[in-house]
Amino acid sequence: MASLDSGGDQGGHKKGPGVKKAKRMSTKVDMTPMVDLGFLLITFFIFTTTMAQPSAMNLFMPKDVDKPEDQNKVKESGAFTIILGKQDQVYYYEGLDPAALKATNFKGIRDEIIAKKKSTNPEDLVMIIKPTIDASYKNTVDILDEMTISEIKRYAMVDCSPQEYEVVKVTEAAAGIK
Repeated sequence: MASLDSGGDQGGHKKGPGVKKAKRMSTKVDMTPMVDLGFLLITFFIFTTTMAQPSAMNLFMPKDVDKPEDQNKVKESGAFTIILGKQDQVYYYEGLDPAALKATNFKGIRDEIIAKKKSTNPEDLVMIIKPTIDASYKNTVDILDEMTISEIKRYAMVDCSPQEYEVVKVTEAAAGIK
């Protein structure tokens, strides 16, 4: 609130000799209510602002089964294994035999995934993703994106076995990939 400080009560205005001049009144503005209002507004906007929501991929978990040994059973006809290698190379094979390893890149793997999806019963189809120690994080995220784009509901990320890694290394050496 603004207040006026009047040094004393001066009554009426008198002019002439011997009359003292009236003191000037000083004005003071109390800023306390303005500061209170500012903090109330800041508090209001902080509480009413929506915070950024984290985004994440949906994760489909396996269903519970009665026997633990039946938990991870996959039909050989529905298995499709994708191995991530060096320099954006992708290796894949159908079934459970890594001897039939084929090589492609990220542009070609989508066609192979779609072809496998069309030729396999949806309940039997399982994609097995195996990044090697040479695969980049970007490639791992890209292959997970391919699963989402291709609408593959059942996939698993598994460590690459030493036998598969050796086959990949031999294939990469034959192709001149260092």
